[in-house]
Amino acid sequence: MYLYTSFLITMNLSTKEDTNRITSLLDEAYLCRTNNLKRSVDLAGQSLVLSRKLGDKSLIGRSLSHLSLFQMIRGEYEDSLKMSEEAIKYFEELNDERGVATAKYNIASVYYKTDNYHLGLVNLVDCITTYRKFNDYHNLSRSHKSLGTIYEYFGDIKNAIQTYEDAITAAQKAGDLNLESNAYNPLSGIYLKQKNIEKARELIQRSIDIKKETGDIRGLAFGYYGRGKVNLVEKKFADAEQDLAGSIKIHRDMGETLGLGMAYHKIASLYVEQGDLEKAKKALEQGLEFSSEYNIVMVKYKCYFLFYRIFKLQNDPVNALKYLELYHEQKETVINTQTLKIIENYELITQMESLEKEAKLQVEKAEIIEKKNLAEQSARIKQDFLSTMSHEIRTPLNAVITIAALLSEKTDPEEQQLIDSLKFASNNLLFIINDILDFTKLDAGKTKLEMRPTNFKLLLDSIKNTYDSLAKEKGLSLRLNLDGAVAESYELDETKLSQILGNLLTNAIKFTQQGLVNINIKKTTGTDHTDHLLFEVADTGMGISEDHLVDVFESFSQAQSVRTRKQGGSGLGLAIVKKLVDLHQSNITLKSTVGKGSVFAFELKLTKCVSPVKAPSKHSDILSGKTVLLAEDNLINAMVIGKLLSNWKMVVEHAKNGVEAVEKSKLKAFDYILMDIHMPEMDGYEATRNILSTENPNVKTPIFALTADITAESQEEYLPVFNGFLRKPLEIEKLYEALASRV
Repeated sequence: MYLYTSFLITMNLSTKEDTNRITSLLDEAYLCRTNNLKRSVDLAGQSLVLSRKLGDKSLIGRSLSHLSLFQMIRGEYEDSLKMSEEAIKYFEELNDERGVATAKYNIASVYYKTDNYHLGLVNLVDCITTYRKFNDYHNLSRSHKSLGTIYEYFGDIKNAIQTYEDAITAAQKAGDLNLESNAYNPLSGIYLKQKNIEKARELIQRSIDIKKETGDIRGLAFGYYGRGKVNLVEKKFADAEQDLAGSIKIHRDMGETLGLGMAYHKIASLYVEQGDLEKAKKALEQGLEFSSEYNIVMVKYKCYFLFYRIFKLQNDPVNALKYLELYHEQKETVINTQTLKIIENYELITQMESLEKEAKLQVEKAEIIEKKNLAEQSARIKQDFLSTMSHEIRTPLNAVITIAALLSEKTDPEEQQLIDSLKFASNNLLFIINDILDFTKLDAGKTKLEMRPTNFKLLLDSIKNTYDSLAKEKGLSLRLNLDGAVAESYELDETKLSQILGNLLTNAIKFTQQGLVNINIKKTTGTDHTDHLLFEVADTGMGISEDHLVDVFESFSQAQSVRTRKQGGSGLGLAIVKKLVDLHQSNITLKSTVGKGSVFAFELKLTKCVSPVKAPSKHSDILSGKTVLLAEDNLINAMVIGKLLSNWKMVVEHAKNGVEAVEKSKLKAFDYILMDIHMPEMDGYEATRNILSTENPNVKTPIFALTADITAESQEEYLPVFNGFLRKPLEIEKLYEALASRV
């Protein structure tokens, strides 16, 4: 089949001289393919004759592979496939993986340029896998560029762009400007379709400049074609025609069939845009002739579709329908035979990309595992510390605060001042502890919003009244300025909004020596169902210097040094405010002038709702006669809580640990069980599980966790066990409401 008789071999050369001569011929043939394809074919033909005479299988395979490439470019697809298939036999016999890959690249190019996209895909994947193994960036670039064409054909533009960019990267690593510029051309086409004309022109001009610099005449023809498309979109018809005509001339001279067919189709599109339909048909006939002769399916069905458009414009329905049917028939034939096969083999691309990433993942895997283990260990240590600290500090504090609350109901006026001082000091200590614990929970991302219908105006009045006495002690005026357009009730997290405003008010009062503190709430926008409310806390205090504005929301930060400041606190109030406002998906802002005051502001989007029904009057006799099993290892706390429950006329039985609580639960039924969590011998969690899982009179009794451990509510294993969580120090109203709700 392969007869090249343009020269005679008359010299008897040594094996080494023959090898060098053949290698030189092949190198020269490959180099001149860009500007003299006919010479490339002739030189490769000479090398094949010499290689066969020498009997060197490696050189025969290389010669066949080169000839296959050049014949593929010329559109001699049948010869190209046969040469590559023969080359593969030689390379496989020699275990030459790269040789096999190069021959497969030629086969892939033939297939994807005709109508066998799935075979093109399979062969390209094999090529890329091999080239990666040998870090052959030159051939990787060629393969990626071809793979990008297939991606682009079946509409995967994202992967097409990525693969073309991979081709550019590989070309740059190989130091090959021509290969780099080859990928700029199709990338330009994609950006042109995406209406990014500026980017498209930039890339195609870069490609043309490189082709001129390197002397790649064949590549320059594709560059002119790409720039012609850009000019056509911009309606620069004269420039477009000049570029496309230049592309046609070079392709015809070089014997490049695919490029010639593409250029004829595009110049026909130009003539259609100009209204010269007869000239367009002549160009299309030439494009269709080439694409039909060489089975270039992509060009063929594009020509059919353009013929349909032309005849439709000429009011020739018969021919318009004819070419529309040919277009659909041609495209559906390709799609029907290829799509399923492409989908079947598309997984190969994913596998290939996974293999590429595997090396990096393996390197990173150990580091990730180590960091994960350290993070988990750190989280466990922090959780254990918080659990222990909150329990150990808050448990005795519970006794102090509860005793003060009980005594305040019975003391005479002379002793009331001492009780009030005790309550103030203990509550102040509790605020500091809560700041530290709440901040840690927020920092760990364990806090969530609990939105409930709330009487907004009553809540604001309550917050204002709570901090009014604190302001009056310093001779300050605390004002609530509420926009009349604000609704009466919204769905919100009452506790967290109270915490935000409470921290801001505490901060404002603390740093204001004279004047006033304003709570301003204004409706900015709204709909039938929601309102945007702007919250401001403004004071006339000392203000904050510009140097410290960026620091005030940081944890443990205060404007003055800890040693000299008169104000106390943990330094966490504003850090907590920021995290709680973030939790509402909003931002806290600060404007401040030294000596004049500060304004903290944030905006919330709230849903309107019907005002919740007012709760029944507090501390009625609804709990009278109800029985409670109180599991509490701290005797002082047990005494205090027992006294509180007795005030509500409840009957209390005490268990000093979890084991005793389980035993008592077996003897009789209780209306409630209050269970401390941290207890000796058996903790409250295990005791509760035991009560719920064994036959006893209290299987359905409401069991509330009564704990100083603030982490308990966020521990998933606790949630299905307890009917609710009640914190120590006791929040007396919440305890009463929890029990009353179960009557």
